[in-house]
Amino acid sequence: MSFETASPVIVTVEELQNGIDDATLSQAFGPNSLGIILVKGLPDHFQSLREKVLKSASILSNLPEEQLRDLECEESVWLIGWSCGKEKLASTGKPDYNKGSFYVNCAFHNDDSLEGPSQDLVEKFPKHKAYTESNKWPEEKSELINFKSNMKELCNLIINVAALVALNCDQYIKKIYSDYEAGFLGRIVNESTCTKARLLHYFPSKSDINGTNNDDWCGEHLDHSCLTGLTSALFIDESEGKSTNLTSSPDPSAGLYIKNRDNKTIKVNIPSNCLAFQSGSALEEVSKGKFKAVPHFVKGTSQRNIARNTLAVFCQPNLNEKINDTENFAQYSDRILKENH
Repeated sequence: MSFETASPVIVTVEELQNGIDDATLSQAFGPNSLGIILVKGLPDHFQSLREKVLKSASILSNLPEEQLRDLECEESVWLIGWSCGKEKLASTGKPDYNKGSFYVNCAFHNDDSLEGPSQDLVEKFPKHKAYTESNKWPEEKSELINFKSNMKELCNLIINVAALVALNCDQYIKKIYSDYEAGFLGRIVNESTCTKARLLHYFPSKSDINGTNNDDWCGEHLDHSCLTGLTSALFIDESEGKSTNLTSSPDPSAGLYIKNRDNKTIKVNIPSNCLAFQSGSALEEVSKGKFKAVPHFVKGTSQRNIARNTLAVFCQPNLNEKINDTENFAQYSDRILKENH
């Protein structure tokens, strides 16, 4: 597979705090952009925390089947706790067993006592359990000790940085779309109790990949969030009897690809000391198309025994928030979930 590699716009946390200029935002998210921005200058403990959480994805995904079944939540359409084989591959329509996911509701960012949305939303949307079910955590023993606290800490860190990105995006969108609600994205990031994290484990290939199928790890899709925060991937050699962190991808073609605004396929490499943020389809709806959602997919590796772990945090509205003229986020996400499952 031939591909282009491009470097997204990179800014620091300090620059976000001070406010980045419109030209930089346009370069990151505008009509001729990649639709993604990288943020560096993160807190000192970020990289060690990232490594702990991402390594735990391999440990979690290799738990005995009965333990993984206990972490499933069918009522939530498998969007809380453990999920594997519940989504469909875009290319074939068959169940996707190439990756496992551990979903977490991030309402704890709003209120540390919450493991799901606020009670008023739970009562108002009884049929939307994909968002209203409470978190399910694995038993903390052996190598999963502190998993819950580490996961929450990393999610909170990502959401805090997302709030800075949102502040800058709000100011930019308001200038080009006067009817846009002032401070909308920042309010969503800071106040929503429906933001969801997805800890991803892409299973090692059991046979050589021929390189013709782009969605062998994750098919092309749009996030239906407003803003998605992403860590760089951790590649792990899971050869029998081993679990070794790799300092970089062993296969230059494996990893995250996006379709840019000109519909060209671009490979994006996220440095380990950075977070990436990309716009989702809910923001495209709210901004009347001024911010475009980013189509992306994950290409697998031709090398055996290599797993890929990453964390995505989908900053998205509460269920009652209006997304467009006819749908709130509950209706909007429900429609999309039915297409994917």
